[in-house]
Amino acid sequence: MMDNVSQITMFSLSGLNETMNHRVALFSLTLLCYCFILLINVSVIMTIILDKNLHEPMYILLCTFCMNGLYGTTGFYPKFLWDLLSPVHVISYSGCLVQALVMYSFACSDLSILAVMAYDRYVAICRPLEYHSIMSKQRLIKLVCFSWITPFCIIGTNIILTSRLRLCSPYIARLFCVNWVIVKLACFPEQTTMNGIVAYITIIIYAFHGFFIVWSYIYLIKTCVNSIENRGKFMQTCVPHLSSVLIFLVTILFDVMSMRFSSKDLPQTFKNFVAIEFLLIPPIMNPLIYGFKLTKIRNRILGVISFKIISVIY
Repeated sequence: MMDNVSQITMFSLSGLNETMNHRVALFSLTLLCYCFILLINVSVIMTIILDKNLHEPMYILLCTFCMNGLYGTTGFYPKFLWDLLSPVHVISYSGCLVQALVMYSFACSDLSILAVMAYDRYVAICRPLEYHSIMSKQRLIKLVCFSWITPFCIIGTNIILTSRLRLCSPYIARLFCVNWVIVKLACFPEQTTMNGIVAYITIIIYAFHGFFIVWSYIYLIKTCVNSIENRGKFMQTCVPHLSSVLIFLVTILFDVMSMRFSSKDLPQTFKNFVAIEFLLIPPIMNPLIYGFKLTKIRNRILGVISFKIISVIY
């Protein structure tokens, strides 16, 4: 048995088995969706990079947020589109671990960036005179690096622990590779104890990120209630951020609940939608929410579009 399980080099993804009758329509819709994600996120990123007036902490963090969205979706959509055209849905062992790393380092980075954005808004509204000294260029670089490198290392630790397990099955009933699903394929459950401990430590770390965001907003709301000026700042810059937080938390909560507690009686199509929500809704909604709500970005994008239209006409 030990010799057999050590030879697993490919995983079979069975999440698409019930939807293959509609794969052409699903491929077209997915390709359109992915192109739209690329378009709106790249538009916001390039707008912020090219306009020096937008080189402020809030907009740089938004740029980082959109870059992370592109990182996460690139780990899923190209492989998913290929699977829709292929009769066999397989992924190599190493490719599966890399995909799991990308998926969940993306999700954790999103939460870290949202926590840094909450801190930025707290300083901007509650300590405006100290804002530029606190959110200096050097500190901003450190915070951005923290938001990317720390999740990558934490999820990387989870993946390394998974790679040492001996697996008894190559079948994954998902559209993409998920670390905890791979862990459950282990032949010997006692070997997964350390995986469970590190997984719960990871959950606790990012739960604290969530509590920090909630605390920041409670404090901000208390500060803004009695000030018309602060209320205006809150509505302009914090509402998009709060919307992003809610979208992210709801989609991740659905995915975690589906993975840990979902019934086998639920349709596979429903499970698939729940599984990809955090790769579909936030990458589309976040740039749209910020693009329409933040005046400087909206005006800049509309200005570019107007210029292009006039250039085409004349």
